[in-house]
Amino acid sequence: MKCLVVVAHPITDSACHVMARSAIEALINAGHEVQIEDLYQTDFSPSLTVSERQSYYGPTFDAAAVQLQADRLLSADALVLVFPTWWFGFPAILKGWFDRVWAPGIAYDHASDLGPIKPRLHNLRRALAITSLGSPSWVDRLVLWRPVRRVLKTALLGTCAPACKFEMLSLYKAEHLAPDEIQLFCSRIQRVLTKWS
Repeated sequence: MKCLVVVAHPITDSACHVMARSAIEALINAGHEVQIEDLYQTDFSPSLTVSERQSYYGPTFDAAAVQLQADRLLSADALVLVFPTWWFGFPAILKGWFDRVWAPGIAYDHASDLGPIKPRLHNLRRALAITSLGSPSWVDRLVLWRPVRRVLKTALLGTCAPACKFEMLSLYKAEHLAPDEIQLFCSRIQRVLTKWS
């Protein structure tokens, strides 16, 4: 498969980057083609531009500034997102990637009556979200009901790529883990990705 790996963490020796390298290695070893979109490394701007917003409901979305990212998303059979969960949401840079790249004419089409949107990411067959959280699992699961997972599964993939199989791996209490505990989590990532076909 053609796999797009999107990394959204500013610190290159963070747990997220360790997990991203593990995922990339597993995908390559399994024979997949891998494209890497490191949002901080490329200085991706998360802010929707005036032109992008003004064209959002026009005949054609102005994707000129994000065409490369859009082309990568449209050509992907599989998507791996690696990011920290901050305040039980996405880092701003990743939220901006969704705002600007998962746009009309790219990830979906508006209905003529502005009713339910029509999906466009028909090629996307698999998606894996890999995230780190400072909180324990019970806070994410029982208090907040896994908000990041719900947004990814229902709002983004559910509407733009409804045939895509979605999985999520969450590393809890990430600030307090030893390197060997992070490596153990990386083994889980590799087990999941070696099953992709």
